[in-house]
Amino acid sequence: MELPLTQSPSAEFAAEFVQQRVRPSLRARVGRWQSKRWAILQCAAAAGVAFFIAHDLLGHAAAFFAPVAAVVSLGTSYGQRLRRVLEVAVGVSVGVALADLLVAGIGRGAWQIGVIVALGMSVAVLMDTGSLIVNQVAVQSIFVAAVVPVHGAVWSRWIDALVGGAVALVAAMLVPAEAFRQPAVKAGAVLDRIAALVRAAAGIVVGEPGDHGFELLAQARATDALVVSLRAAAADGLAVVGMSPFRIRQREHVRHVAAIVDPLDRALRSTRVLVRMTAVAAHRGRVIPEAYAEVLAEIAAAAETIGGGLAYDTVEQAIPQLMRIADATRHLPRGTSVSADAVLVQMRTIVVDLLEICGFSQIEATDALPPVAPRTP
Repeated sequence: MELPLTQSPSAEFAAEFVQQRVRPSLRARVGRWQSKRWAILQCAAAAGVAFFIAHDLLGHAAAFFAPVAAVVSLGTSYGQRLRRVLEVAVGVSVGVALADLLVAGIGRGAWQIGVIVALGMSVAVLMDTGSLIVNQVAVQSIFVAAVVPVHGAVWSRWIDALVGGAVALVAAMLVPAEAFRQPAVKAGAVLDRIAALVRAAAGIVVGEPGDHGFELLAQARATDALVVSLRAAAADGLAVVGMSPFRIRQREHVRHVAAIVDPLDRALRSTRVLVRMTAVAAHRGRVIPEAYAEVLAEIAAAAETIGGGLAYDTVEQAIPQLMRIADATRHLPRGTSVSADAVLVQMRTIVVDLLEICGFSQIEATDALPPVAPRTP
């Protein structure tokens, strides 16, 4: 007689672990690589070109620092590339020159390296430079004191640094269109999440189980990564349009999206508070008027309209929709509990945040909301 095959508890645990932890983590890692693949390709190409110029064209036998300078200058983010190029060049020149002088005076050895690194980093700090310069001074001092025995190699390495930096500058100007689209894409993702959470909060108002509200609250609390990703994309976009002469036409669009990062962050935070209020009210059996659910659904639709208009700079199309919502909040029935009043206030706060995303100042957005009708006795 054959016994039925059952999955052991350890196997069930392993399957659950893979489902809940490993697969999402793998997707996140692949997504992170995809977002950096162009920067990786740029670094690889710049390293090869810099080595070719320094080694094959200039005839430097040990031209390894040219590709190193190119890679360090470019990095995997678009922000502050020009600053990194200058810091690498300055750090190399100071470190190489200082180490060469000290090696000529005190020679090479363990204690000499310690002295050279201490003096080199002290000089960089006294120059009030950035951390990258300080690190480059230390690295170049070590290299000269420990590796370079050939007189005259110092100047060729300084030239290699300039070659690597120059190649990095040229490469930094060649940026795919995706770098300019990403801020709008990330902002759209934030607005989609706001719309989904507000629409789900409307569902709680009309009677969905309270447990669902707390599940929704857990999802709402896990949205910080969206804003972090948006800020990084906006910073990269601004850095690129600031230094690339080939992307002047995209400059205003990227700046516009970067300008709404803070209002988007506030709108997402306001949405999280709204979700918490509705979840707690449902759990405690406090009634919120069903008319609120209709307005919440309209707020979600307005957020989606704004998200769809980001790529085409047409977010102002949502303004009439938001103004109608603002007027609707004025005439909503007042609930019998403090929870209902708090939800109403939070709904109006989200409308203000969305108006700011559409170009209103904070004062203009606040003034656009008519006063709420007084509670009838």
